[in-house]
Amino acid sequence: MMDQLIERFPAQLTEALEIGENATIKAHTQEINKVYVAGMGGSGIGANFVAEFIVGECKLPYIIGKGYDSPAFVDKNTLYIASSYSGNTEETLSALAQVADSGAKIVCISGGGKLIALAKERGYDYIQMPGDWPSPRACLGYSLVQQLYVLYKLNIIGRTTIDQIKSSIDLIKYDQDEIKNKAEKIAALIKGKIPVIYTSDRMEAVAVRFRQQINENSKFLAWHHVIPEMNHNELVGWKDVYENIAVIYFRNKDDFRRNAVRMDINKEVISKYCDSIIEIYSKGQSLVEKSMYFVHLGDWVSWYLAELRGVDALEVNVIDHLKGELAKLG
Repeated sequence: MMDQLIERFPAQLTEALEIGENATIKAHTQEINKVYVAGMGGSGIGANFVAEFIVGECKLPYIIGKGYDSPAFVDKNTLYIASSYSGNTEETLSALAQVADSGAKIVCISGGGKLIALAKERGYDYIQMPGDWPSPRACLGYSLVQQLYVLYKLNIIGRTTIDQIKSSIDLIKYDQDEIKNKAEKIAALIKGKIPVIYTSDRMEAVAVRFRQQINENSKFLAWHHVIPEMNHNELVGWKDVYENIAVIYFRNKDDFRRNAVRMDINKEVISKYCDSIIEIYSKGQSLVEKSMYFVHLGDWVSWYLAELRGVDALEVNVIDHLKGELAKLG
């Protein structure tokens, strides 16, 4: 089942663009001078990508929250986006309730549930996605694209990033077979080893997404860090031989030169203590295209690794158990 959902990623992006084009987002009555996005897990990771995509264009602070609370600075000059695929994510609903009387421009993005019901009840703008997908983390394309459209329709960004999503679809479709073949080989290389994921700070969302997919789909631990920050701390931790670790670098041929050199030096240092080092280079022209390529590749790696480990990539029974126990608290 999860492999079918991953296969549909290009089609999902296409549908997401259609939904976004047809969405109605009313202008705010006040000037917007900051953006806050509340979302968890598979519904929240889209905001991480958006933040990276728009950093060179958006003139407003773009802040992401992943918890029960909203910051005190949310006011009438804030665009507040609440994203939850199920519409029932308790952290997001809690955070949203705290800003109900703030005067903020509130937009909800969801497949249904309490969030859409709340939006209708309180008159918030909302974009409703198809709610029949069995896995919120497989719906990254829906939430990411809708966030871009909210920003675009409120004149916070132009159309460039949205157009780059369109070109990403063509790239992924064209390279689908090669992506799957590469992913299968990478999965075989990292089987039985803890993935340690490194990339540049401009692509941390890619690393976070891959880590989360290894966690949820492959049912395995992983960690990530970014360059240059890891050069100021984690690099020093490489002092012993680790036979159970596989280091994965997500790289771009046009990485900032000093970061590229840092990665080369990192690799030289780490190779003394780890013999499983994998470098993966992106395809595409823009950051958006490269990121979507990496997302699709990483999703397939996580599925092939799940197959090799003999686990069900779709189930998240431990999360369901956690939610059930929390529900007893009322």
